Amino acid sequence: MIEKNGLKIDEALVAFIATEALPETGVTEDQFWSGFSAIIDDLAPKNRVLLKKRDELQIQIDAWNRAHVQNFDSGEYKSFLKSIGYLVEEGPDFAITTSNVDAEISKLAGPQLVVPVNNARFALNAANARWGSLFDALYGTDAISVGSNKGAYDPVRGAAVTSWATAFLDQAVPLQNMKWSAVNNKVYLKFANDAQWIGGGDGSYLLFNNGLHIEVKLNAMGIIDVVLESALSTIMDCEDSVAAVDAQDKVLVYRNWLGLMKGDLAEDIAKGGKSFTRKLNADRQYTDRNGKPFSLNGRSVMLIRNVGHLMTNPAIIDAEGHEVPEGIMDAMITSLIAMHDLQRRGNSRAGSVYIVKPKMHGPEEVAFAVEIFARVETALGLAANTLKIGIMDEERRTTVNLKECIRAAKERVVFINTGFLDRTGDEIHTSMELGPMVRKGDMKQATWIQAYENWNVDNGLTLGLPGHGQIGKGMWAMPDKMADMLVQKIAHPRAGANTAWVPSPTAAVLHATHYHRVNVSEVQAQLKSRSHASLDDILSVPVVTRPNWSVADIQAELDNNAQGLLGYVVRWVEHGVGCSKVPDINNVGLMEDRATLRISSQHMANWLKHGVCSREQVLETLKRMAAVVDGQNAGDASYRAMSTDFEKSLAFQAACDLVFKGVEQPNGYTEPLLHAYRLRVKRLAHS
Repeated sequence: MIEKNGLKIDEALVAFIATEALPETGVTEDQFWSGFSAIIDDLAPKNRVLLKKRDELQIQIDAWNRAHVQNFDSGEYKSFLKSIGYLVEEGPDFAITTSNVDAEISKLAGPQLVVPVNNARFALNAANARWGSLFDALYGTDAISVGSNKGAYDPVRGAAVTSWATAFLDQAVPLQNMKWSAVNNKVYLKFANDAQWIGGGDGSYLLFNNGLHIEVKLNAMGIIDVVLESALSTIMDCEDSVAAVDAQDKVLVYRNWLGLMKGDLAEDIAKGGKSFTRKLNADRQYTDRNGKPFSLNGRSVMLIRNVGHLMTNPAIIDAEGHEVPEGIMDAMITSLIAMHDLQRRGNSRAGSVYIVKPKMHGPEEVAFAVEIFARVETALGLAANTLKIGIMDEERRTTVNLKECIRAAKERVVFINTGFLDRTGDEIHTSMELGPMVRKGDMKQATWIQAYENWNVDNGLTLGLPGHGQIGKGMWAMPDKMADMLVQKIAHPRAGANTAWVPSPTAAVLHATHYHRVNVSEVQAQLKSRSHASLDDILSVPVVTRPNWSVADIQAELDNNAQGLLGYVVRWVEHGVGCSKVPDINNVGLMEDRATLRISSQHMANWLKHGVCSREQVLETLKRMAAVVDGQNAGDASYRAMSTDFEKSLAFQAACDLVFKGVEQPNGYTEPLLHAYRLRVKRLAHS
């Protein structure tokens, strides 16, 4: 550790800041560390006070719930939440005033990717997913059910792809004189809406619909590809999908973000017997209808998701011997790094830095994040409100106070979204004492969930977020189930969300077709007149007063939770993989991150607490499912089985703790235990 301005900092992080991040920013090393030290001195104690308040509120809620579990009254419950400051009074209406926001975030509607920024390959793929081939997305997935996509080209499947794509074009950009299936490059095209044709390139038409571009490529035989503008934005994640527990891990996170902000991130890739270097795509060049050249952005606009207020990191120790809050560390370092883009304008042409802030509890925590951002701007010499904030509505205390949360950031907010998994995890933990929760599969039909989804949109529309930022919806977790996604995920733009999360660039292309079918601006205009979602519905608790589940139902629920939990934890703890496609109990690949883990562990802890199952039953289930997960990973040479020695498997012990100590975890979060076990694995590897 190297001492600077009263801080003790890991030497690898000091070297990274000095030799990689600072050069060309105009910020000196002394300016950086003295500014950061002052922020830590002032704000780290505030951070601890806010976390203590979370615990105090939960203690009071638990006590009230225990006292009223037999005679629960929703009106009395709401009054109680107000009396302890959990539910705050709403102030008068106001308007969001955020400025200097890129159109991809403020005005346009389209898919959004979320990727772990510590994986350079994933990060580059996501940034380059601004454009993608519809033909490839259809041919390579189950979106097309005929023929085969294995081995040599299947002309039957290829014909089905062309038929699907041309039917889509007929709906999105209809022709006046023919169907798209009859088109080739020798035919003169007349469009039903002439304004949709804006130019083209070599053998292609560039078209425009609902704010998104479509490039149709032709030859004498007909259409050879349809390229869609897809992932308008990407969240580069430092949080839920990342396992970063020390300075070594954090430097990798920051180095990749630096490469993205400087535009020089590259990754050598071997695929299909060939090697190549993947880089950020250049802008796309076209010619307008008058023969004048112009370009379109070739990359997603990138946001960076910082860590929330809860966690600390041993990479930096403050003057009192505390690990510094990781969220403050992220704010300072990711903003410094983003200064490279503020100079070159390769990412944000509007000159902003977009920071998504997760897991905040209520307005005062949002106000605290805003205070952090303002202090960082001063320390780095940035203009006020350069750092924009995305508010993730994934904690119950934020949901019920969403209007006041947005008020606290009205000059910076560019993003609100819903996240079913984390929000459900907090729902379970907050109401842990009231009884057993409904089965996980039934949770989406619970009264609170639809009210929560509508409440988020209602607040965003009422407060004027369109034109300033995004209203987002959550992830489609099954990357191999694209046919189902095409049917179901159109519900997100229909709900008034102008972005929603997808698990891959391929999924982004297919989800983009939904925004051609649904004009989100028109939907939002219609939704403004509907009745606001009910706070009483949001506060309804999804408990079962008299469970009538069969023994088989209970065991099936435990099996499902335990298998998913173990499949994710073993990769996190043993390999430091924070996001991966994990096969579920039916061998369906699911994109798993800590949000998934939070709901599974809290659900099991809840049922255990209320006697739906016993500790012995849960332990037997975990051991049996560990063997299943071991079998699913049998082809991985680096994998260490859990079931061969439960006592020595740190991954298995971590999974057990997440369940058996789940009630006592702060707000049901998994990070404290995961970080502790991952650090143990890393220490053993270096001992």
